[in-house]
Amino acid sequence: MSLSVSSNHSDSSDDSESDRGVGLSDPTLSQARRRMLDLVNRLHSTGVQIDIDLPQIAVIGIQSAGKSSLIESISGITLPRAAGTCTRCPTECRLSRSDAPWKCIVELRIIADKNGQPLGQAHTLAFGEPISDKSAVEDRIRRAQRAILNPNKPPRSFLDDFEDDATEISFSTNYISLDISGPEVADLSFVDLPGLIASVSRGGNERDIAMVENLVTSYISKPSCVILLTVACETDFENQGAHHLTKKYDPEGVLTKPDRIPRGDEENWLPLIRNEQEPLENNWYCVKQPSSQDIKQGITWEEARSRENDFFSLTSPWSELDPLYQKYLRTSNLIDRLSSILSDLISKRLPQIQIELENTIQKTRNTLAQLPKPPSSDPVGEIAALLHSFVTELHKILEGVPKADGLLQVIRPAQEQFRRAIRATAPDFVPFESEEHREGCARFPDPDFLFHEDGDISDLDNSSHTPIFIDQVLDRALAARTRELPGHYPFVVQKSFIAEFTNKWENPAMILCRFVHKTLAVHVKALITVHFSSFGQGSLEQRVMILVQDYMKQRADAAQALIAKLIWLEEDGPLTLNEHYLADYKEKFLNDYKSAREKAQHPALAAAIEAYRRTPSPPQLPTGITQIVAGLASMGLRGINVNDLVKLLPPDRMDPALNIMADVRAYFQVAYKRIADNIPLAIDHELVRGVGRELLPALYRGLGINGPDGVRICRELAQESPSVAGKREELLKRLERLESASRELVTVGL
Repeated sequence: MSLSVSSNHSDSSDDSESDRGVGLSDPTLSQARRRMLDLVNRLHSTGVQIDIDLPQIAVIGIQSAGKSSLIESISGITLPRAAGTCTRCPTECRLSRSDAPWKCIVELRIIADKNGQPLGQAHTLAFGEPISDKSAVEDRIRRAQRAILNPNKPPRSFLDDFEDDATEISFSTNYISLDISGPEVADLSFVDLPGLIASVSRGGNERDIAMVENLVTSYISKPSCVILLTVACETDFENQGAHHLTKKYDPEGVLTKPDRIPRGDEENWLPLIRNEQEPLENNWYCVKQPSSQDIKQGITWEEARSRENDFFSLTSPWSELDPLYQKYLRTSNLIDRLSSILSDLISKRLPQIQIELENTIQKTRNTLAQLPKPPSSDPVGEIAALLHSFVTELHKILEGVPKADGLLQVIRPAQEQFRRAIRATAPDFVPFESEEHREGCARFPDPDFLFHEDGDISDLDNSSHTPIFIDQVLDRALAARTRELPGHYPFVVQKSFIAEFTNKWENPAMILCRFVHKTLAVHVKALITVHFSSFGQGSLEQRVMILVQDYMKQRADAAQALIAKLIWLEEDGPLTLNEHYLADYKEKFLNDYKSAREKAQHPALAAAIEAYRRTPSPPQLPTGITQIVAGLASMGLRGINVNDLVKLLPPDRMDPALNIMADVRAYFQVAYKRIADNIPLAIDHELVRGVGRELLPALYRGLGINGPDGVRICRELAQESPSVAGKREELLKRLERLESASRELVTVGL
């Protein structure tokens, strides 16, 4: 929102001893309006306008448009004057009514560095002692502006006798804050912005023009800003860039310097007062301020208002305006309207301000909570506690947690994959001659009893396996004979077949170990981040990460060494004390192999035996197998089982090979189950559980916190990063501002 005003001359000072209030300090204003103005002024005092859009009046216009004179009529102080642009940084006036004697506190608000880059947190610097004499304000403001425009020099040096007017920069976003209080002062905040530079020829350069325009826009673009646009009548309306800049923000317009309108041109300005040209929501106003000569002669505020009234009452065409438009002339009418607009805006904005404050406070607290904890006063104790907490949590993970993504749950599929990989190395014995069955015989099917032990293994990868036919087994046995008696074969044959599959076990075992190591590293890294990432500048997290990774590497090396030893034990030669299981497996495999050969060599007998087995009860007419069993019984061979009938067949020349095959295959089952348990057990002992053993002492040694330099090391590790410290400081100051503003709202019952 904006209000446009036209003024007569440059700035005016009011040092009168009048008992009447100056401008908006007029005691005739309603108490409700004064309370709202006072509340917003107190909110401005907290500095919360950095975070929340607070209602404020911003006075803008082109150079020499009479802004300062207008401000003087409101604030009752004298502003610096100079040819061209005299305001080169914003000047914020925070007015508050008080029963105490009049005083003015001048502060510098630094919101950008010397290069113009915004600071995360504004800095407030007191600029001299409080002023109790109004006549001293102008000089203090002039010195404060020079301090802001010379950012590389100590601000305090400009309080001394500093006559050098040279400046390092031409304009600044840093601003002067005037905190004025006293019996004749209103509760109000407004800011005087640098005058917009019309062109390079009017005393600026392209950079200055753009900088001032951006500065003004940063204020007037806020929704709760009441834009007080001053337009000097001595210059063509269309040539005043401030009007074009504010059109989209709904300004409040004021025409200044009506006495400088060239004779005969007054009618060009009256359509604005009638709101017929460039219409505004609250109409255009016109004011006349004292001339430079009047100011030098010490004109009082009352005298200025009296002369202004005479001008509009006696000077044509202003005096001839319809009474309907007379209310848009004179400073007093402007001030009344400005006060009404501002108070109405405040009353509408306050409920929303409270909501925004609460939301911003909560958001700021949440952001603070996400920051690392501030440095501890006992870094040694805190680091020790962090290490113990980390190791305790790690032990829980290593022992197992009931979660789908727990370490042991993630490892288990890899262990099963390892078991299946070992199972897939079983020798593919085929109880048939190669010449007769090589075609289409990729592998001999496993017997049914293995399904109950190993589960469904039909999908095992056997692509690299070569079937071992029974005649090949016999050939190897015959080739190995030395001094054995006929029908006997050396045990080295079985050992050679056993070595062929045990030599394949190391690779899948090492793959499992590497997978467990990698998986463990992921879980441990995540745990380290949780426990140490918020401590200090991250050095502790980094050092713990390196130490734990090194320790895990040692444990992984120990696990691989143990795996290699277990594999070597298998490769040394077959050995088992599970004689019962070995014998049982051999019998089962031997029966399976022989049964397959018998079916192939004597299909009729095999079919008859199978049919007999499937018959629920012996047939009434003794035929086939029943007749044979009955005949044998009649000869005194009672107790003959149907399975014994195959013994009546002539000997199989491949019986030695069948025995070798059954031996090897039975031993594989015993050794495979042993290695399928021992390898995961070794990895669990040396690597998984091994990481938890002696880790805490290793961390203490590696960090050196128990050594002679332990205190120094812990202090260095506990140092907070400057960025985090700066962010925390910024958030704490913001929270302080917001909570202070919230308390102000509570005091008035909002």
